[in-house]
This record gives sequence, structure tokens and C-alpha cells, in this order.
Amino acid sequence: MAKKVDADYLVVGAGAMGLAFTDALVDHADARVLVVDRRDGVGGHWRGAYSFVRLHQPSPFYGVASTPMSDAVQGDGPEAGLCNRASRAEVLAYYDDVRARLEGTGRVQVMTSTAYADRAVTGPDGRRLELPAHCRVVDARYLSPAIPAEVPPPFAVGDDVRVVPVNDVVGLDPDGPFVVVGSGKTATDAIVRLLTTGTAPDRVCWVRPREPWMFNRAVVQPDPALFLGASADLWENAVAADSVDDLLLRVEEAGVLLRFDRSVVPTMARVPILGEWELDLLRTVEHVVRRGHLRAVERGRLRFADGTDVRVADDAVVVHCAAHGLRTPPMVPQWGADQITLQTVRTGFPCFGAALTGYVEATRTDDAEKNRLCPPNHYGDTPADWVEMNVIGTRNAAAFSAEPDVKAWADGVALNPARIPPGAGSPALDRVLERIAEHAGPGTARAAELVRLARG
Repeated sequence: MAKKVDADYLVVGAGAMGLAFTDALVDHADARVLVVDRRDGVGGHWRGAYSFVRLHQPSPFYGVASTPMSDAVQGDGPEAGLCNRASRAEVLAYYDDVRARLEGTGRVQVMTSTAYADRAVTGPDGRRLELPAHCRVVDARYLSPAIPAEVPPPFAVGDDVRVVPVNDVVGLDPDGPFVVVGSGKTATDAIVRLLTTGTAPDRVCWVRPREPWMFNRAVVQPDPALFLGASADLWENAVAADSVDDLLLRVEEAGVLLRFDRSVVPTMARVPILGEWELDLLRTVEHVVRRGHLRAVERGRLRFADGTDVRVADDAVVVHCAAHGLRTPPMVPQWGADQITLQTVRTGFPCFGAALTGYVEATRTDDAEKNRLCPPNHYGDTPADWVEMNVIGTRNAAAFSAEPDVKAWADGVALNPARIPPGAGSPALDRVLERIAEHAGPGTARAAELVRLARG
């Protein structure tokens, strides 16, 4: 007979969301938790990420509630005055510390190189452990990103063509030539890395299947006057907008959103966070191919699904940055009959959403009430998706903030980008809060209407 797991919860996934949930749960409930992950350590997709990646958001917005990352302000470089962004090495070291902290409670066990299926786990030694009937499964993998190092290129690769994942950009001859494939943040990171380590812009061909919107990092900061000011800009402009595209163009003019080419209206809105210095650098790449889906790469030739071919250098190194990244599966209730399925709650910021879900799980007993307080949200893909994500996130925040204890908890954790820390009051913040009070209601209503119009 297989041995039973001695735990009240099994958290499947030791990445950002799984650890944020576990941290908040055990800090507010006397629960025993087993956390498992197929990888050989904690940190989720960060273990397979490229070495030069950094957090795209400020460090304190990421991680677990009990242990904030550094909120130091950068003193020099192109982001002087903005909040610190941790490197891959710093993120992995942070999660090793989080693991030690959780296991130090005596109520959390973390098992890596471990598989889960059918209410049982199989460890690296092959032993199978079954879950007791009372043990609740928490799926922290539902929104797990797909990264280039772990998935093959989504295009055919011909003979004598060198295709590498973004991880392998380090160490390549900077003279190139290069073909970078992808529209998202991984592609921008790859190109910024190339351009800042000696590659000339005319040695880069950028295959951008879709034009993307991006969030301006200057406003995604722990300063509530900046972060909440971006929300005020969104809702104030929504009231006057006549379409989703019109709304995003207005928000761009307010300095909240960015795009590479101001002559092209983007159709992609996953809205990664980008610095204006990065935008300026990326705009120096003039060989941009906008032919939609790349079907195949052959020696000296790119073949596209629309039937067109584009010539490139015979010896070009093709950098694969075209993994799906953040997933957009259907939203499901977080508390279901069989398991808890972790999803975002506010707009993006998965660590805060998972920690909030852990706190609510620890402090409530009725699943219907938990689902009322923490309805699921989704990531964006199209502009309409992004606007809807903001509408849902704002309504969700109103729901959980109406509970005094939840609001007090949320206001006290650095993971919450919308919190107002003690002593942060200022005339600028007062004006922002007045704008939100005036425009959030009609703005969210109009934005929801624009989403319905966009989807027919």
C-alpha cells in the first residue's frame, strides 16, 4: 500500500504563484502543505529563463507577501530614479530563501523533481505518495508560461539553418547577422542584449508577426501617484473613447502605453513593461518584417503563411523568441469541486493574486464566499482582452476591498501595486484619487461597452 501524504494541501508548482499562495496560507492558517514541482528546484520558469533576463516590473511587486524583494531605487544607468528590477540570479536566490523560510515553519515540505497525477505524487526516488481524502489540491500551473528553452520553434527549420533559443544569444559573435522572431518581451530583451553588446542595428532582422502595445515602466512604480495615476488616465479616457483602439491611443498620449511604430495601430496587447530607453534602442532596428505568422526558415529565406518570402543572409542566426509566453486559458472559478486553480485577480501581477487567494483560503471557510471575493481574471492578448482585464481587475478589487480584513492585508503587502503605503500622501496623490473617484465608475462601464462592440 502506498504511503499517504501528511498534508492538508498539495500545491502543484513551486513557481511564483505556488509559493505566493503557500506563503500567505501558512502565515494565516495552521495548515500543513506539500509543494511539488517537476523541475529540480524552486522558482518555476525562472529556472529555464535566459541568463540576462530581469524582472520587467519593480522587484517588490514580485515574490511572496512575507518577504519583499528590494525596493531600492536605481542610482545610475538608463533607469536612474526607477525601482530596482532583480536579475535572474537574484530571483532564483530569493526563491531559495523563500523555500528555506517556508520549510523552517515545520509545516511546509517542498519536493522537486517530482511528478503529480491522479491525487498522487512520485518523487525522484520513484516512491509514490497518495493524498488523503481531506488534502486539497492547488493547481499553480494553470497560467504557467511557455518559454523558448522548453518548447521548439513554432516554424519549420530547413537544413543548414542555425536556430537557437534566446538563452543562447550569450556567447554568439556580435557581428551576426541575426533574425529575431517574436513580438513580445522575450524578443525585445534579445534585441536589447544584442545591441548593447556590440551588434549593429543593421545586422538585425526583426520578424514581428504582430505589432504590440507595451506598458511604460516609468508609471509602473511603487509610487502610488504614478501607478494609480495610470489607472486614472485609463478610466478618464475611457469615458470619451469611441472604440478600444481609440482608448489605447488616448492612453498612449497620456504616457501610459508605448508602441514601436506610431504609424501602425497594434493588434497585440499582452502589454509587457518596457523602458523608454529600450524603446528608443529598439527603434534603431529598421529591418522589421511584418508578414504575420512565420511558417518556415530556410537557408537565406523566411517563408510566411501569407505566401510571401523574405530574403535574409545565408549565414543568419535565427533567434527563437516565439513561445506563447503567458497563457490565456479559459477562466474557471478558483475554488472548484476538485481543486483550487490559481489565476490572477487584479490586472496582471500574478504574485499578488496568488497571495490574496492564499489569504482568503486561510481566513474563510465557504468556497462560494471565497469565489465572490476572488473571481478569476486573465492575461491580455488583443487590445479588447487588455481592456477587459482592467475592467475585471477593477471590479474584483472593489469586491475584496469591501472586506475590512482583506483590505487591511492587501494594503500591507508590497506585492499589491495599488496600495498606498503609510506616509505616501501628497497633493499629487490626492488629485489622482479624486480622478479615480470621479471616473472609475463611468470609465469601467464605458470600457466594458467598448469591449462588447469590439467583439461584435
